[in-house]
Amino acid sequence: MWPGALPLIALLALLLHPARCGQQNSKMNFREKEKQVLDNILGPGSYDARIRPSGENGTDGPAVVRVNIFVRSISKIDDVTMEYSVQLTFREQWVDERLRFNDFGGKLKYLTLTDASRVWMPDLFFANEKEGHFHNIIMPNVYIRIFPDGSVLYSIRISLTLSCPMNLKLYPLDRQICSLRMASYGWTTADLVFLWKEGDPVQVVKNLHLPRFTLEKFLTDYCNSKTNTGEYSCLKVDLLFKREFSYYLIQIYIPCCMLVIVSWVSFWLDQSAVPARVSLGVTTLLTMATQTSGINASLPPVSYTKAIDVWTGVCLTFVFGALLEFALVNYASRSDIHRENMKKKYQEMEHSTSVDPASEPFEPDAAANFAMNLPPLAPDWKSKAAHFFQKPLVRQAEDSMSMEKMRQCEIHTQPPKKNCCRSWLSKFPTRSKRIDVIARIIFPLVFALFNLAYWSTYLFREEADGE
Repeated sequence: MWPGALPLIALLALLLHPARCGQQNSKMNFREKEKQVLDNILGPGSYDARIRPSGENGTDGPAVVRVNIFVRSISKIDDVTMEYSVQLTFREQWVDERLRFNDFGGKLKYLTLTDASRVWMPDLFFANEKEGHFHNIIMPNVYIRIFPDGSVLYSIRISLTLSCPMNLKLYPLDRQICSLRMASYGWTTADLVFLWKEGDPVQVVKNLHLPRFTLEKFLTDYCNSKTNTGEYSCLKVDLLFKREFSYYLIQIYIPCCMLVIVSWVSFWLDQSAVPARVSLGVTTLLTMATQTSGINASLPPVSYTKAIDVWTGVCLTFVFGALLEFALVNYASRSDIHRENMKKKYQEMEHSTSVDPASEPFEPDAAANFAMNLPPLAPDWKSKAAHFFQKPLVRQAEDSMSMEKMRQCEIHTQPPKKNCCRSWLSKFPTRSKRIDVIARIIFPLVFALFNLAYWSTYLFREEADGE
């Protein structure tokens, strides 16, 4: 290529595109003007960041700061430490008449700063904060915008761990209200007032997912506080969380029901199966105790009774009752065996002392002698035997009177009414078997009534608290 062609091409391009060069020069002039405006309004002798701005419309009243927040995420809600973590974008907006500037016919919409120390800032702090930090990746997530009319917008992204006092009486059927409190530290309401921004002051990211809670709604309010040094402006956001019950239904309630039902299997085993019934009762009792201790380990040691305590306590009582029922059945079984042995001995003794009257003639004194030789176990039987062995043709006056009384009793005595329960229990001859049969009905019935009372009570209380 000809050596002098390059300068000629550049000259032709300059002549053909004069607007582009003018646009670049105008951009350079605009940036210079922006820098010049910043130097004018924030110069060393023109602005003092230590002095608060005047009130709205230039009055001598307190400076008004309007606040709005954007909740980006809520990472956890801890029941043991009673705190929750939240990440949010926090914004403040106020008017500082000293920061007015010329917008050059609308060309300069706002000025942007990243150093908050160059302008006056409200001394806001989070009253219920435990921990907090700013985000500095890749650059500090903070900016300040100064508008031509002197209004200032401050925005920053922060992560906070806030305290959340909880009432766990209805746990795990409870709702919790966690607050976010923002207040002035040094400026009283005579100098500084915080207000919520009009129109949707709190925004929450869509599709907010929490592991064990659901954010039902949030409310904004004011919480000004009075101390010995004056009254301070305060804002608060109440976040209403509802605990997800499905997790606890699967992990706690259904396993406890299964353990109680497994303990009832002991009622269907034979009373002679002592090892099986003892091992079943002890195993279910220990498992239920371990389940209860595991639940309490994940909760703070509060002084009141929680709904989960009522459930686990009653389930533990049912399992323990099933074990005690077997102890009663075992005692009744041994008592039945003892009574059966005594009955057999008595029958053998009665058979050995019985005499056939046709084989041995009795004299008048034979009945008395026979009654005297009877064993001492049945004293009433002696008199009956003596009366039996008397001569049948001889009837005393006492016998006729007693027979007349028996007839009168038979006339006035009605046959006893049949009781369905007694007739049904009479099918089971031993007391141990009767106890098992009664337990098969009583335990499930009482547990069903407890479930009805438990769920109706706590679900209605949950709805009342939600309203």
